[in-house]
Amino acid sequence: MVNQKNAKDNCPRCAKGKMVTDNESGEMFCSKCGFVMSEKIQESGPEWRSFTQDEHGDRARAGAPTSLTMHDMGLATIINPVNKDASGKPLTASMKNTIERLRTWDSRSQVHEPVDRNFRQAFSELNRLKDKLAISDSVVEKAAYIYRKALDKGLVRGRSISALMASALYAACRDTETPRNLKDVEIAANIKRKDIARCYRLLVKELDLKMPVTDSVQCIARIASKIGIQEKTKRFAIKVLKIAQANEASAGKDPMGLAAAALYLSCVKNGEDKTQRDIAEAANVTEVTIRNRYKGLKDSIEI
Repeated sequence: MVNQKNAKDNCPRCAKGKMVTDNESGEMFCSKCGFVMSEKIQESGPEWRSFTQDEHGDRARAGAPTSLTMHDMGLATIINPVNKDASGKPLTASMKNTIERLRTWDSRSQVHEPVDRNFRQAFSELNRLKDKLAISDSVVEKAAYIYRKALDKGLVRGRSISALMASALYAACRDTETPRNLKDVEIAANIKRKDIARCYRLLVKELDLKMPVTDSVQCIARIASKIGIQEKTKRFAIKVLKIAQANEASAGKDPMGLAAAALYLSCVKNGEDKTQRDIAEAANVTEVTIRNRYKGLKDSIEI
């Protein structure tokens, strides 16, 4: 398509016509005599024909950023699946077969080490858990970092890759104070809780991880959103927990159970119709836990 807006100076040959540009062919020529002044122009727009792709498969101006969740950290290159040469022309049949063989060997050569195969399996499991648990990329990166440290120390040998990856993800959730408990990881990974807990204790001991205590206030929003508790009730429960923390009444208690009890106490105080069973199912704790923590909160806090 000829773009008249790109018309510039007069033609140097006939001095009558204007120089116009064809955006498709890249030619700049005279509108009067047809004299071609240049055959190529510099593309000023984004590089839509870039040979790199981001992590979602979309066209990108540059390659995807490095990530610990890839077995090669995103630094390896691949042969483009498009069967065209550098000028955009289709490849011949013989060259196409040669490129296909090169792609096959290039793909195989990237995972010839046992460590790479281990990482591929582990990080595939990690991406599946990320979708099921709805966690952020920063937590996933932390889990991948912990798993890489465990592999460097030889902790994976003789143990289940899936169990160790699940325990690394749980450790990352604890470290970043993301409200996900062992029960959530157990359901998402479909692995027994005792296996995940055993691997988690191994990671904490061998890697010398310092895990912060989970704040029960962060568990309030999660439980409240599941069963539709009002904002006023939620704020009162947070107030109850902060008073309990100031009085050291929450020391040694399960954060999720304590948050569930505070929510139940707040529901009773504000007259909201929520049963112990409703809150217990949302928090993945038992009704007995809620009753015991409810008594402790009521006795130690004067509201």
